[in-house]
Amino acid sequence: MSFFIGFQPVQRSLRSRVFLLPMMLVGLLVLHSLLDGGQTANAQDGATAAAPLKQILDQVWDFELTEYPQLATDVGDPRGQDRLAKQSLADYQRRDQMRADFLERLLQIDPLTLPVSDRIDWDLVVRKLKSEREDYRLKLHLMPINNREGFHIGLPELPRVMNPDTVQDMRNYISRLNELPRFVDEQIALMDAGIEAGLVQPAIIMRDSAEQAGAHVVADPKQSLFYKNLESIDKLDKANWQQIEPDLLSAIKHSAIPSYAKFQTYLADTYVPACRQNIAARTLPGGKAFYQSQIRKFTTLDLSPEELHQTGIRENARIRREMEQIRETVGFEGDLPAFIQHLRTDPTFYPKTAEQLMREVSYICKQVDGRLPTLFGKLPSTPYGIRKIPDYVAPQTTSAYYWPPSTDGTRAGFYYINTYNLSSRPLYQLEALSFHEAVPGHHLQLAIQAELKGLHPLRRQSYFSAFIEGWALYSERLGKEMGFYTDPYQDFGRLSMEAWRASRLVVDTGIHALGWTRQQAIDYMAENTALSRHNIVAEVDRYIGWPGQALAYKTGEIFIRKQRQRAEEALGERFNVRKFHDVVLQNGSIPLPLLQAQIDQYIDSQ
Repeated sequence: MSFFIGFQPVQRSLRSRVFLLPMMLVGLLVLHSLLDGGQTANAQDGATAAAPLKQILDQVWDFELTEYPQLATDVGDPRGQDRLAKQSLADYQRRDQMRADFLERLLQIDPLTLPVSDRIDWDLVVRKLKSEREDYRLKLHLMPINNREGFHIGLPELPRVMNPDTVQDMRNYISRLNELPRFVDEQIALMDAGIEAGLVQPAIIMRDSAEQAGAHVVADPKQSLFYKNLESIDKLDKANWQQIEPDLLSAIKHSAIPSYAKFQTYLADTYVPACRQNIAARTLPGGKAFYQSQIRKFTTLDLSPEELHQTGIRENARIRREMEQIRETVGFEGDLPAFIQHLRTDPTFYPKTAEQLMREVSYICKQVDGRLPTLFGKLPSTPYGIRKIPDYVAPQTTSAYYWPPSTDGTRAGFYYINTYNLSSRPLYQLEALSFHEAVPGHHLQLAIQAELKGLHPLRRQSYFSAFIEGWALYSERLGKEMGFYTDPYQDFGRLSMEAWRASRLVVDTGIHALGWTRQQAIDYMAENTALSRHNIVAEVDRYIGWPGQALAYKTGEIFIRKQRQRAEEALGERFNVRKFHDVVLQNGSIPLPLLQAQIDQYIDSQ
């Protein structure tokens, strides 16, 4: 599933950090010229043009870190560590105007006069600013939470992200906790404006939201996750801790807990009753255009809902044929639906304890670490860890997610595993799941991106879902090339995971463009995947609350596979898989058309 930047409010989390132009993408001819070095300008002209570009990019980055101090924390920048972002309607309007000014200045620069790397920077930041301006025009900030994302879910991870280990760090953390009353009031004002504008979430996915917020309303501040998630207090000496702990407990008791209690009441009494009964994005004001913009945002391609729907159906037909072959291989007497039901219900396929699940995951991850050099020339130095998904969010989320490392190297990446409801966590999917979330999937790609030298921070912090999720799904298949999936049940697990992503193409478009009901979506997932009933319901509710995002996985994976096929056919015996993968990852997360131009350049250079 998608990686998670947990403590930021939803409007600055993955949804808006997908730096993407929600309009017609630049033609491939122009994209080729963006990557074609030196044919349109000499080095002196390029350097002259690059100077104002760098100035603008630096100003955009400074704007981002100043306006969003949680982002500054995430990337290891020291500014604003005692603040939370301002979220008022006036702040959104002010930021939109600033983005308009940045964009106007960038569009005065001819990208063909820039050096190659700067052309990519120009393209990505123009896309980013246009995307964010489009989100503002569509008023997405008036729906700041859903069933999986939002400050009420993510902020309790703030202690782990800040990792305060000095007295000043702790005082900054306490100051942020004391900002919560203002922050929550601003979130409520946004949601009130959303109610007035008819921009609210579907009621079915918000049914547990008050309970999610209420999980943080505790009588004893020491039982709050704002206290319990502090993992670095042992680095403070006893005298300093005794001095600062009373202020911490006071901030939790008088700011954090009352703020969550207020938000819980607001959700239960005001917001959820005002939520809409329909589930389709097309039923929102301007809904058809909104959904098309989300398709372009998350796939980086100009595809119709109908095209995506049919692609999913075709992919599922292919996957089903491969599943049938495995059913025959293991000698199961019965048809494929019976085999899937057997896998869903036989307890031998499921962990008995959370500890067993975590051990299995750890073993797989350690095995794959040693096999990565067979497929990659460049590997990241940043490590990753494995954690359980927090109990307060586990029932509403799916199997796993990934949390990226900080770009300054002070915090590792983390692969989070859901240990809730173990009867819905099949062991036979763990190889594919781990390859997706850790290595060679999310961690490898995002850690390499964070470590790229000479890139502007805006490029290192670009997150295109189609590239990131497409790479992670492509990585699941790489397990075969590394000698995994020798157990046919694990290989069936891989196919089940792939069918899950193919079904997303069908279900997301079915719900938001083709008039499907929630039950239709659940039934389709049950018929075409081996997911448990619990996971299917959680997945469908995710698609309802996050239109278009689920389209990124299979679209990106198909695209990357096609680029590899093109390179293999063009280069024949000269094709080197390690070199190919290094080329794919060498510029970080980029739109798919830019990736195609990059692979064209690689083929020509060989």
